[in-house]
Amino acid sequence: MRSMHVIGSREEGGVERIYRRLMRALVANGEEVLCVLRPSSALMNGLPEGVQVQAVRMRSIYDPFARARITSLARAFDAQIVQTYMGRATRLTRIETKSSKAVHVARVGDFHDLKGYRHASAWIASTDAICQYLIAGGMPQDRVFRVRNPVDEPATVSAVEQQALRAELGLHASHLVLICVGRLHRDRGVDVALDALARLPREHDGRELHLVVVGDGGQRATLQQQAEQLGVGERVHWVIGAGNPHPYATIADLLVYPSRQAAVGTAVLEAWSYGLTVVATSTAGPSEVLRDGESGFLVAVDDADALAQGIHRALQSEPAVRQTMLAAARLKLASEHSADAVAVAHVQVYCSLLA
Repeated sequence: MRSMHVIGSREEGGVERIYRRLMRALVANGEEVLCVLRPSSALMNGLPEGVQVQAVRMRSIYDPFARARITSLARAFDAQIVQTYMGRATRLTRIETKSSKAVHVARVGDFHDLKGYRHASAWIASTDAICQYLIAGGMPQDRVFRVRNPVDEPATVSAVEQQALRAELGLHASHLVLICVGRLHRDRGVDVALDALARLPREHDGRELHLVVVGDGGQRATLQQQAEQLGVGERVHWVIGAGNPHPYATIADLLVYPSRQAAVGTAVLEAWSYGLTVVATSTAGPSEVLRDGESGFLVAVDDADALAQGIHRALQSEPAVRQTMLAAARLKLASEHSADAVAVAHVQVYCSLLA
């Protein structure tokens, strides 16, 4: 099957990591794939051998030259499926159903304004909540499909590399490390994590608590100032501009996911693959994949006291209990989030649409 995958972002983020994993899995599955990216896209690196790549500038959501180029590429490739990711690529992709056999499938990864997605022929979402949102928004139920996000096998990071990462951040082997991954934006709730850290005892079982924040964004200066004002600045470590946050998971003991709004919560899934216990807010995405007390800990949204209590509860739990939770989490990863399972699910959707 020939599928063309259009994405219009530049920087590396959660959607880009999902895109790369899916391309690898589709190629490994024997599918013929064309990737359409912006010339400056971070995805130009790390795509699998055997995948075809075409660059399109996509200057804005109204770029007529990009729209014409995408249409031309779909015809030249003789695409059966054209799948788009995020708003820019979706708006620029217009498949004329009367003159083309290709089916336009839009991947919807959040509770976006649906205006820019309605012209697609079908929609893929990674959670039941987003599927219901699409159907409530008027998308035909038989054209809305839930396919979970793929999660990579954990990368191997040697003890020497882990030691170097700790040294880079000024962390000691005795420190107990919490990690928070995501854009430094209000929606991600890093300010709540800082407040929770300030409310927790400085030490747990003789180990000093430290927080590693991996991400960047417009709130960086404000958050760094908040950490200083709360008196935890020396115990908060900022990793800015890391294209791949995964190595830092190998030096952490616990993932803190304080998001105020999360349709999916990919960081939760990635943390499980690295064997981390998770404390997350009960937003739509984490609530759908994580069961409180069974595969992690859920707390109230935008509540620093609740987050601090959740972290304390996780740290106080017996190692055997945490291992049981991780076993349940990894079972879910293997059954629904492995790259192979997600690739097969996509192909099944494509086949049903083409039929």
